[in-house]
Amino acid sequence: MIDAYALSEAALGDLLVELGQPRYRSKQIRAWLYEKGAASFQEMTDLPKGLRDVLEAKVALGTITVDTEQVSRDGTRKRLYKLHDGQLVEAVLMAYDDGRRTACISSQAGCGMGCTFCATGQMGFARQLTSTEIFEQAALFARELQASGERLSNIVMMGMGEPFANYDAVIEAVRRINRELGVGARHITISTVGLVPKIRQLVDEGIQVTLAVSLHAATDEERSKIMPVNRRYPLAELIAACHDYVERGGRRVTFEWALIAGKNDTPEVAERLGKLLRGLQCHVNLIPLNPTPGYGEKPSSDADARRFVEILAEHGVAATVRVRRGIDIAAGCGQLKSAVLAKKGG
Repeated sequence: MIDAYALSEAALGDLLVELGQPRYRSKQIRAWLYEKGAASFQEMTDLPKGLRDVLEAKVALGTITVDTEQVSRDGTRKRLYKLHDGQLVEAVLMAYDDGRRTACISSQAGCGMGCTFCATGQMGFARQLTSTEIFEQAALFARELQASGERLSNIVMMGMGEPFANYDAVIEAVRRINRELGVGARHITISTVGLVPKIRQLVDEGIQVTLAVSLHAATDEERSKIMPVNRRYPLAELIAACHDYVERGGRRVTFEWALIAGKNDTPEVAERLGKLLRGLQCHVNLIPLNPTPGYGEKPSSDADARRFVEILAEHGVAATVRVRRGIDIAAGCGQLKSAVLAKKGG
């Protein structure tokens, strides 16, 4: 079947003409999809009944389905989506007390970056997602939130995969999320392990998204041990690209730092990180490690996390310890897929 989410307004108009319908109905259908959150053609009551029936037989409202869903005590919803070819990707919806509804979505099935502490990195790379598959993860959450009188407010590209390794599809999906779902560009975050050329390319796109860089170590020696990408793009090149992003793009950079007990949460490491980032307009998100079966280290204590923040502040670097959400449902990236595959014996 044809995927409605993969059709531009012009392509949808062409299809309608082929079906003997006026082209203007494409605007009606797209309004139902993206403004009213319709989940079926039968809900599109200003379309003729005969057209609704034909569209229902020929056109699918998306191609991804929910394989598994878990809901945390804190309201976090973790999903495993099945794609048309059976590949599985994860997405998370997080609800905050201030009204934000943030979807964390995937850009690849698996990941080829090989970060040792990441469950997705441990499972390897399967394939790229299309821009429509990326967009549809957000569109499904937006549709369901709209049905309950809420709206999708934020997107983070921090699910499975390295977004910049699927750059063109991710940027196209981001533009669609902004245009068709109404999520402001400044409320969209793209995360990267540090693909320097793509960071520089992002500046040229002219879209005011937030750049998040997964850092996790303050020296090349330590970072290369846990993040193989550092051997290709060492810290000096990465931080220089971040300075360029700030200066040319006019936006601060966010750094993601998984706090690993006894490894990268010590005062000495905090000092090195403070010196590395001093003078750069940035913010550090400190996230206690989500333990995975393939990585035996533990998350930092609250006291060590607070001390880390204090030392960074002495260097003029702002940092926040983020609350781990969905701990009771293993909501860290790749953890649900790993658990489901293990249960299925796959």
